[in-house]
Amino acid sequence: MARNTQLGDLERRVLTAILELDNEAFANTLTGQLTVAGGKPISRGALYTTLDRLEGKGYLTWKTEATTPARGGLPRRAFTVTRKGLAILRQVKQELTDALQELDAVLDRR
Repeated sequence: MARNTQLGDLERRVLTAILELDNEAFANTLTGQLTVAGGKPISRGALYTTLDRLEGKGYLTWKTEATTPARGGLPRRAFTVTRKGLAILRQVKQELTDALQELDAVLDRR
């Protein structure tokens, strides 16, 4: 089985978190979601680097939302997974399924 080299683990986790959060996929909610799901905190720098990399690959887009007084006039970005992002997640899912089947076959012989 060829291993997927187009999507790293953190990239996969970020795309999954964006899908889970749907219309609430902002940096602060992504940070919380990834921390809960991964069991360890993620730095804002790592998150933004990953978001920029995923955008460069065409796996996500973002739009600026209006500011609120609580944000002190700063706008926030809302993230969305693209069709290309969904396709790569489906590919990763299939690769993981294949890998688990291979592992099951080997372990069943023991």
